Amino acid sequence: MQYEAGNYDVIVIGAGHAGCEAGLAAARIGAKTLMITINLDMVAFMPCNPSVGGPAKGVVVREIDALGGEMGKNIDKTYIQMRMLNTGKGPAVRALRAQADKVSYQFEMKKTLENEENLTLIQGMVERLIIEEGICKGVITKTGAVYHAKSVVITTGTFLRGEIILGELKYSSGPNNQQPSIKLSEHLEELGFNLVRFKTGTPPRVNSRTIDYSKTEIQPGDEEPRAFSYETTKYITDQLPCWLTYTNEETHTIIDENLHRAPMFSGMVKGTGARYCPSIEDKIVRFSDKPRHQIFLEPEGRNTEEVYVQGLSTSMPEDVQHRILKSIPGLENAQMMRAGYAIEYDAMEPSQLWPTLETKKIKNLYTAGQINGTSGYEEAASQGLIAGINAGLNVLGKEELILSRSDAYIGVLIDDLVTKGTNEPYRLLTSRAEYRLLLRHDNADLRLTEIGRQIGLISEDRYERFAKKKQAIEEEKERLQNLILKPNQEVQNLIKSAGGSELKDGIRASDLLKRPEMKYEHIEKVAKSEVELDSEVKEQVEIQIKYEGYIEKSLQQVERLKKMEDKKIPENIDYQAISGLATEARQKLEKIRPLSLAQASRISGVNPADISILLVYLEQGKIAKVSND
Repeated sequence: MQYEAGNYDVIVIGAGHAGCEAGLAAARIGAKTLMITINLDMVAFMPCNPSVGGPAKGVVVREIDALGGEMGKNIDKTYIQMRMLNTGKGPAVRALRAQADKVSYQFEMKKTLENEENLTLIQGMVERLIIEEGICKGVITKTGAVYHAKSVVITTGTFLRGEIILGELKYSSGPNNQQPSIKLSEHLEELGFNLVRFKTGTPPRVNSRTIDYSKTEIQPGDEEPRAFSYETTKYITDQLPCWLTYTNEETHTIIDENLHRAPMFSGMVKGTGARYCPSIEDKIVRFSDKPRHQIFLEPEGRNTEEVYVQGLSTSMPEDVQHRILKSIPGLENAQMMRAGYAIEYDAMEPSQLWPTLETKKIKNLYTAGQINGTSGYEEAASQGLIAGINAGLNVLGKEELILSRSDAYIGVLIDDLVTKGTNEPYRLLTSRAEYRLLLRHDNADLRLTEIGRQIGLISEDRYERFAKKKQAIEEEKERLQNLILKPNQEVQNLIKSAGGSELKDGIRASDLLKRPEMKYEHIEKVAKSEVELDSEVKEQVEIQIKYEGYIEKSLQQVERLKKMEDKKIPENIDYQAISGLATEARQKLEKIRPLSLAQASRISGVNPADISILLVYLEQGKIAKVSND
């Protein structure tokens, strides 16, 4: 029996990494928000690797923080290890990665949600949406509770019709043996949404006390204090190490001999798996020439002996998993506490979304996270943030937020999803961003803090600190550009110690910094600033001066693209009435309904000739005529 349970501005279904960001964002910008999750003990749960960050993903976490999101703050309070990756490479590929204390991460995020004044967090199973005249107006739970809302955000992760697969065993379940969401999935199909079947997997967990670490290589965290959030001032110093070992010929033989029992190859797995996170059995088959594969042993927290066996994702039968573990150096006597498994689940075809993450079919309904076909906590959290912001802005009658591909990796992620779709779980990579020199770990605040402030997620105090940092960077760059260093003995000795060639004439300090061997720490010894600068300011000055030419080229590309982004295409355009378009292009344009000429140009199957035809129609004002016919 149904009953009226309450009225809200925004309802968020799910409290995983997408749901947490969506709920907090909507509440913090002024929308009365309700979050409903199947199990309150699973808030911000990490069913796979208990880590945050890595290549591209680490930049996304910084972007979430720069916009006013929570993931960066939460991991900074709960990590057990922090490392900067790719420090020997250029700034475009550097990325921070943290190993999380799995349980602490959950509890800290749950506490944040519970203490958010404009947010209500409850346990419940949403089974249906309230749809009136194509507009979403609330949800109905399994117990009959009817909650009304002006916007709804679905962030169901891998729970939609979830099925766990372990060897010959297959059963209905969400991640980690939680209740799956069956009825909501069926309801979305009733509403006319196209769902696809995806798969992800997880490795076994072993007891730390049964590992022989003497046969492995230690992987410590960085000694230098690091943080994801620009607001973090306290750093965790008692870090825990991870450990590295490898598979071997015996491991590969065990897997080869049991492939007929592997769900991946027996036909039991129907869903499409993530290309960039293959199972160990898939790796052995695809890379049969490799004699070994890396295995990282990663602690799941400070108060547990469970160790995550990174690199050994598998759905092989349990007895085979025991044998695989015992073949690996250091794990010969390891006690398996949890077996690895695969999970299949329903996801939405993301081409059914606008770039705001609102569905095209139903107004005021948004989706975010793995339901949109992505893999990874960071990709989910970033979508949740954008969906929550837009659901809240929608309710408040304000213009919604769309980040461009040159604004953020988040913009690349969402544009890829809604413009190109995905036929496998999508993972964000640095290679997907054409402007990756602009979208760096170090400058996320310079790119996005202003936007976060305009939305209402950045406090005045934080913005003032940001403005001072920005001013300090510009003043120091100007100082170095105007300062001439003479070829005296001190300067020559400094250059020689850095491995450079001596000066013949005076040189601008900024030009000397552009030399490959020179760093800001060298320059400041002979061009001392009267103002004490913090490390982030120095880092920005060095990067912006040293890569000035490359950055300028990227900015020129962005300007050219912006002209195409400014060429808007009306939503109600009739592509069938535009003569000259190729049949495939017409079909793809009808499906995606791009909002700009630039977005249209990124659709697979739409070629330059089709774009030229569209441009002519736009410039001649024929679009309006086509729309009205």
